[in-house]
Amino acid sequence: MARNLSISHANRKKVLYSMNQNMNRVCNNTINILKGGFIMSLLMAFSIVLVVLSIGDIISTKTKAFIPSVFVAALLFLFGFWTFFPQDIVALAGFEKSIIYLSMYLLITHMGTLLTVRELLRQWKTIAIALIGIVGICALTLTIGKAIWGWETVVIATPPLTGGIVAAIIMSEAATSIGRENLAVLAIVTYVMQGFVGYPLTALMLKKEGNRLLSGFRSGVLKHVKQNETSGDVNNRKKLIPPLPEKYITTYVILTKLAITSLLAVQFANLIKPIMDISPFVMCLFFGVIAQELGFVEQKPLNLANSFGFLMTGLMAFIFAGLAKATPSMLAKIAIPLAGIIILGVIGMGILSMILGKKLGYTKEMSFAIALTALYGFPPNYILTEEASKVLAKTDEEKEFLMDEMLPKMLVGGFTTVTIVSVIIAGIFSKLL
Repeated sequence: MARNLSISHANRKKVLYSMNQNMNRVCNNTINILKGGFIMSLLMAFSIVLVVLSIGDIISTKTKAFIPSVFVAALLFLFGFWTFFPQDIVALAGFEKSIIYLSMYLLITHMGTLLTVRELLRQWKTIAIALIGIVGICALTLTIGKAIWGWETVVIATPPLTGGIVAAIIMSEAATSIGRENLAVLAIVTYVMQGFVGYPLTALMLKKEGNRLLSGFRSGVLKHVKQNETSGDVNNRKKLIPPLPEKYITTYVILTKLAITSLLAVQFANLIKPIMDISPFVMCLFFGVIAQELGFVEQKPLNLANSFGFLMTGLMAFIFAGLAKATPSMLAKIAIPLAGIIILGVIGMGILSMILGKKLGYTKEMSFAIALTALYGFPPNYILTEEASKVLAKTDEEKEFLMDEMLPKMLVGGFTTVTIVSVIIAGIFSKLL
């Protein structure tokens, strides 16, 4: 009897063990199927990627941009990669590497068309302050940062800190090409996290500057000089190449001219490579400026072709695809250099921008705010300025006064750093590895 009970007990243990093993096998198979992409179809992957990006936008809007959308999206992608996302979910969603590179060429050429020499000449002081802020970032990261974390680390992390998504992608690819996966992740995470430092600092600077402006406005010392629309007549000025009749300005025609401009830029970069090795992305920026000034390409061509949003979506998805390599242990290793490089960069930009700003007649608050646009660019620079003006102003007239005084500087600062200089710096730094 005792022996039978013993056998029965042993059998029960075997049955329970077998059931547990089967359950584990089913769970593992399910996860493997999901991560292997057998269930993750094109539309499912595309939908998931868009849901993640949308959640980031919604939370950013709800918090009035205090919590960056890229920060939220990065956390969601990390959670997904650590659980059930396939490692190649972005590629499964249709955003293959060749498509992303095409998007980058077109987008950077498009950015070049936003640059009008006339408007930049008007804002030369703002441009000078934005540029000296970039110098401040590089000065501290490439000296103190290099001494602490090494040359490769600061070279990879500095360009994303001076600008936006394109610089982050260029440096991430450069790190991958030399087999430094952890530094490729550092480039992406730097881009994701820097805005989280820049937003509250900028909000503080703009509120202090806004209070100063309002004090002068209310006392009658400062007058409201309304800003004239300077960019609206760009396409109406006479140019070397006359514009096409409106009926021929179709989506295909606009994209064709933009593609030809990008092609010429890349071919020219390859042609002069034996003499001067310039990144094709930097050359696309220059050719975009030239093509728009000559009249070959319209200003904001991708907006006219209703293509800007989709190309940017692919680019953003590609950025977060790099987080598939970010294991918890890897993130723990880069946390200290990430925080240190961002802190050094912000201190450097703050010191130099305030010094130069004072010499040019700007307040230290406005100067620092202009330099900080390097950490996020457009549209946060617009949102933060509007939010500060709305909070401080008691009337519509006061709000308009604050917007006219601060917004042009913030927009030009962001355009200078994120759109132009960061791409140039990334092109240069990618050659330093």
